[in-house]
Amino acid sequence: MDLPPRAPEQSGKPQGQSGKPQEQGPAFLSRGSGISRSWLVRGGATLRRTLLEGLIPLLLIVLVLQGCSGPTIGSAPGGSPAAEPAASPSGSAGIGPGESSGSETTAPLVGPAQGTVVVAGGGILGLEIWERFVELAGGRDARIVVIPTAASEESFPENWPGILPFLDAGAETVRVLHTRDRTEADTYDFASPLQEATGVWFPGGRQGRLVDAYLHTRVHRELFALLARGGVVGGTSAGASIQASYLVRGDPETNQILMAPGYEEGFGLLNGAAVDQHLLARGREEDLWELLHRQPHLLGIGVDEGTALVIRGDKAEVIGESKVFIYDARHPVRRPRALDPGSVFHLGERTEFSIQAPAEQSRSQP
Repeated sequence: MDLPPRAPEQSGKPQGQSGKPQEQGPAFLSRGSGISRSWLVRGGATLRRTLLEGLIPLLLIVLVLQGCSGPTIGSAPGGSPAAEPAASPSGSAGIGPGESSGSETTAPLVGPAQGTVVVAGGGILGLEIWERFVELAGGRDARIVVIPTAASEESFPENWPGILPFLDAGAETVRVLHTRDRTEADTYDFASPLQEATGVWFPGGRQGRLVDAYLHTRVHRELFALLARGGVVGGTSAGASIQASYLVRGDPETNQILMAPGYEEGFGLLNGAAVDQHLLARGREEDLWELLHRQPHLLGIGVDEGTALVIRGDKAEVIGESKVFIYDARHPVRRPRALDPGSVFHLGERTEFSIQAPAEQSRSQP
C-alpha cells in the first residue's frame, strides 16, 4: 500500500504562498514584545487596540516635527522665500548719474530701462540743462558726440559752434558726426565713435532729415547700445521729437503737419509716446489732442522752450525755466497736466510724484 506523501518539515520560519520565508515586519512589531502566535490569533482585537494606543503619541510627535521643518510664514510654495512686494517709486526729486529711477522693480513702460533720455523744447537752453547733460554723460570724462543732421547745412566742421555749450558746461571731449547717406550711416566705420561715446546730442532742425539719414541704421542701433551701458541720449526741438516712438511734425519740408505720412516713426527711445516742442512759444498747446484722438494709447509730452525733461526709467524730472505738459487721452477731462520746473512725473503710471520740502521731511521723521 502506498504511503501518503510526507509533509515537508517546518523550518521554524513562516512560509508565504510561494514557499519563501515572509519578509520581516517593522522592528517595533518584532523585537522584545513577548507576544505568542496563539495569543495573536485569539486576542487580535486586543493587540490592535494596544498598538493604536502606542502609535498615536508617536504620530503626534512626527506631525510636530514636520511642522517645524516645513515652510515658514511668508514663504512661497516649495519653501523658497516669498517675493517681497514691489516697492512704490521713490518720491525723491532729481535724477543724477548712476541713480535709479526710484524703487521700480518692473521694466519701465515709456522710458529707457538703462541710461537717460533728455528731451528739450528748443529755444535758448540755460546752463543748467547743458550741465545736467554733461554730468549724466560723465562730467569732465564725458565723451560726447553731437549729430546735427536735422539742420539744413550740408557740412559741419570739427569746430562747429554747436559744440560750445558742452565745452562751457565742463566737457572736454566733444566731436561732430554727420551724414545724409543712409548707406554710410549703416557702416561700422561711420558709427564707431558712438561705441565709445557716453553721451549723444541731437540739435534742432527738421526731424524728418534724421529719419532719412539714420532710422534703422547702425547709428540708430548704437543709440540703444549707448543707453544699455548707462549713457545719455538728448536733443532739443527736432532732436527731442525724434526720440519718441511716434514722430510728430516729421515732414522734412515743413513743421506745420502734425502727422506726416511716411514720417511717423521716431527712434523709439521713449516707448508709446510722442514729443512736441516749442509748445507755449508757438501756441501748440492743443495740437497733441489731434494725434491722441486717433491714437489714444500714446502718451503726449509737450515741452516748452528753455525747458527739458530728464527721463530715467519712467521717472521724468522737469528742469529749466518754463513748463512741460502731459497729454493723456484716458483721462476723462481733456486738459493737459502742466508740470513746473522741479516736478517729477511717473510716465508709466501717468501720475506726479508727491515731493516733500526738506523742512517737511525733517519734521516727519521721528
